Formats: sequence, C-alpha cells, structure tokens
Amino acid sequence: MIDTVSTPLAAALAAAVQSFIERNPASKGLARRAAEVMPGGNTRTSLWYEPFPLYMASGEGRWLTDADGHVYRDFLNEFTSGIFGHSPSELRHALLGAFDRGLNLSSHHGMEIELAAEICGRFDSIERLRFTNSGTEANLMAITAATQFTGRKTIIVFAGGYHGTGITFGRDVPAGSVPHRFIVVPYNDIGALEAAVAEHHLDLAAILVEPMLGAGGCIPGDPAFLSAIQRLCRDRGALFILDEVQTARLAVGGRQSQLGLDPDLTTLGKFFGGGLAFGCFGGRADVMDMFDPRRGDGVAHSGTFNNNSLVMATGLTACRTLLSADALSAMNSKGDQLRERLTACFDQHAAPFQVSGLGSIMNIHPHGNAATVAAWRKLLFFDLLERGIYFAPRGLIALSLVTTDEDITAFLAALDAALQARAHLFDCAPADETLAK
Repeated sequence: MIDTVSTPLAAALAAAVQSFIERNPASKGLARRAAEVMPGGNTRTSLWYEPFPLYMASGEGRWLTDADGHVYRDFLNEFTSGIFGHSPSELRHALLGAFDRGLNLSSHHGMEIELAAEICGRFDSIERLRFTNSGTEANLMAITAATQFTGRKTIIVFAGGYHGTGITFGRDVPAGSVPHRFIVVPYNDIGALEAAVAEHHLDLAAILVEPMLGAGGCIPGDPAFLSAIQRLCRDRGALFILDEVQTARLAVGGRQSQLGLDPDLTTLGKFFGGGLAFGCFGGRADVMDMFDPRRGDGVAHSGTFNNNSLVMATGLTACRTLLSADALSAMNSKGDQLRERLTACFDQHAAPFQVSGLGSIMNIHPHGNAATVAAWRKLLFFDLLERGIYFAPRGLIALSLVTTDEDITAFLAALDAALQARAHLFDCAPADETLAK
C-alpha cells in the first residue's frame, strides 16, 4: 500500500512552499547560482531542503539574518556545534591572537598540550587523546584503534546511528559505506545486542554507540542498554567506543559522567574547537599508546590541521571561559523545560507531534504514515520560519549558551500560533505510526 497525504494537508503544504518562495527571492537566486558550480548547489547534504535552502548573510549572538533581510531566533545553532552563539568576543580575541602569533606553525606548540589537558581533565575515561579535524575522523580513528588493538575486524553499531560521513546507519543510507565489517543491531534492544555479541564475539573488535541517537531523531539510550554494552565489551575483550560528539554538551564530563559509564574510547567533536573544525578521540592509555611515534611499531596518524593553531587557541579559550559546569547546566535545564512545554503545547492542541531528546538537544516528530510525517515536518518548518524561528527541517532543535528565556517564550508563542492556524488539519491525517521508543 502506498502512503498518502490528505488533500487538505497537501494543499496547506503547497501554499506554505509558495509563500516561502515569494518571501525569499535572494535565497532563490543564490541557490540557482550555486547549482552552476556545485552539484545541486550543495556541499553539505544536511543543509538541503526543497524548494531551496535559505542563505544566511550574518549571525550575531542568538540571531540570524538571511539574504533577504529576515531575522530569526536561532534554535538550530549549527546542528549542536554552535553552542556559543554567533561570534562571542572571547573566541574572537582568541582567534585574532592566534592569527597574530602565526597562522600555521609547522610544528608542535604549547596550545595543543593545554587543550588536550583540558579535555582529559573533563572526562575521567580519557587518559590520552589525539586531535582530528571532525567527529567523522575521530570515529574512523577510534575504529582503527579498536581493530589494531584487538586484532579483530567486526564492529557492532546500531540502527539510526550517525557517526559521520560514511559511518551512517539510518534508513535511507547504505550501512557501512566505510569498508569495515559492521553488524547493525536495533538501538535500545538488549536482547538483540546480546545475540549479536554471542554470534560475533570471536571477531568482535568494538561496539560503537551514541548515548543518544543524534541524527537518528534524538532518541536517548536506555541506561541499562548502555551499561549492557559496557559489560559485554568487558566480557568479550572488545572495546567500548562512546560517540559523545553531540552529547558532550550535556555535562562537563558528557553523558558518560551522568550515567557512570567508563568507555574504553570516547569520540568528541563539534564545539570543543571553539566554532572551528575539530574532532578528537581518546581513552585508555594502553590503547592510545599504539599511536606513540616513539615506538617502532606505532600506528601512524597524520593530518595537516590536527593541531591547527587557530583551532587549538579557540578550543582552549572555549573550555576555560565558556564551557563551565554552571553554563552547561543552565543551558540544559532550559532545554528540559522547553521539551516539557513543547509536549504540553502539542497536547493542548491535540496536534499530531511529539518531542524526544535530552537536555539542550531535541527533535520534534510528527505522527502518521511516512508521507504524512514528511508533509507535517515540512509544514511545521515553514510555518515557524515565517514566524521568525529557525530550526532544522527534520525537526532538530539545539539550544546555545546564549539562548534566553525570552527566546523560549517566543518559540512557544510561534508554535502555538502555528498550531492554531493548522488545527483544522489535525483530524485529516492517519495516525498509524508514532515514534519508536
């Protein structure tokens, strides 16, 4: 049976798209020009949506301004990495200072030591670390470390998981684009996990998991499930790799500190570079020391920008001045409150939506068949854009350290108005699918 969308919902979406096109001629023109020099005008798939994406002209604090002069409250914040808001003065000064000292120093320098020490000090499980240029690279190197350390090849991952380009296990992406031996298991399913480990334990190098599915819809990992992964890895001599690229913002020591987890390796990225391209992987000293170049058999790991002076300087400043325990706690508390109030708003309007997530990261999920879900996602996105709220078309919301109570009130007011305007559509769509827990 082919999934369908009700005629009233389809008509409402078509009108919203047409309104978007009419309001954004400059973005439309930029999209047309971009398509002449990039495939589809795009170099970052996650930013693309029909009929064309908005082009942003500037950002300041918690605000964004697009090419047509529309101003938005930023509730996407660079897909969780823009935790600082736009161009805070502390990071500007750090960046300019590093630039003045030398853009690329062609050698080791003291800032890499200091940033490594700051991160190790935040995560009890990280005894040593190495820098990379992204979370993708960090996960690739963690997998490499696991296969080299154990002498095994199989990696257990989870459906809906996203660990970077080529390490994606969502519905629409071929599993395991990177040539590793991946076994994909349902998330939060301890029975399926135990069965997979029992079947593959002789060749099991590692289990790689996000403590909350990020791109997979902000689905929190059950504490018992994550603890089972740690136990099974210990029992079978495999490495437990925890991908905290997104969830490190939940506390100074990441989600692992909240749940008492002790991963063998942790991968990080996003905001620890102070707004610049960053990643790192680290953990047990005996595993990480495989990369010690003083060893005759050391595993090589190069990268021109691994210790880039600009990234190290901004990252160090971010850790020391902005990413305090109090600041992270306040931001995540706002997120918990927003998620509760979103749920209450959806319930009040009997609207076909729900929200999932942890702390300052969350995702709105429509109900219905696949076609209806896609239509509601797009319609809600365009409705809130028109009311000055910017978040991801897929429903992702990520707060920043500069998100205010006023911003949250404005978001809820815009949502309330949008739901009131669409209330006549709520009984038109089938509600045969809800979010899988």
